[in-house]
Amino acid sequence: MKGLRSAIRTLTILPCRGGENEDLSDSLYWFVPTGLLIGLILFLFGSLWQWILPFPWPLGGAVLMVALEIVLTRGLHMDGLADWADSIGGFGREKRLNIMKDVSVGAFGSLALILDVVLRVVIFSQLMASGSLIWVLAVSVISRDMMVNLITALPYARIEEGMAGPFVAGASREHWFFSHCLCLMVCLLFGPLGVGLFFLGWGFTIVYGKRCRKQFGGITGDLLGTANELVSLALLLFCAVWGNQIMSITGWFWLRN
Repeated sequence: MKGLRSAIRTLTILPCRGGENEDLSDSLYWFVPTGLLIGLILFLFGSLWQWILPFPWPLGGAVLMVALEIVLTRGLHMDGLADWADSIGGFGREKRLNIMKDVSVGAFGSLALILDVVLRVVIFSQLMASGSLIWVLAVSVISRDMMVNLITALPYARIEEGMAGPFVAGASREHWFFSHCLCLMVCLLFGPLGVGLFFLGWGFTIVYGKRCRKQFGGITGDLLGTANELVSLALLLFCAVWGNQIMSITGWFWLRN
């Protein structure tokens, strides 16, 4: 259980006492379970919304799901996305890092936040309407695992201490291996598409990580938050568009053979 409280306090707003003196890198073992907890809360809320209403209203439920996710995660990852988007206009590594450190949100950051929220509302609405909300669980797990992947694969980009510094300092290949194995075990519960989502997210993260190393010299807390948002958006969009079709084809193939 070592590191669990730190993972919950870092990734959510859920109250969790104790563990203030824990090595923050120990929480990397618990990023996947914490992601599963977040996904489970969102899934249960969406399912309850559909069950209690006398008529279908997926758009209303999707809006509330996005609001719940923002509250549940303190908007931490969205804040990182906004800072990263603002840094796009900067030239040079230090300039981009300084832009991300600025607490104000610029035009690019504002537009990125708006687009992120709108896409999530549209995607959640489609998942609810098609009865595919279960994929929120898998994607929530994968996106947190990919944060561990970046933490263990890249150096910390800033010279001074930052929020992600202690996580990167103590990260090891053991964290990488354990997190990936646990994430893949969860994805196996969702069948071939779950495994496919894992490798799709992993491939996306590898490309993103190379860009982070080239443009920033490594990883920061903002870049980790951006990774979570981009990976989850990409995988949720894939599930909303192709999830039911792929599962139907896979089920038909298994029955035939």
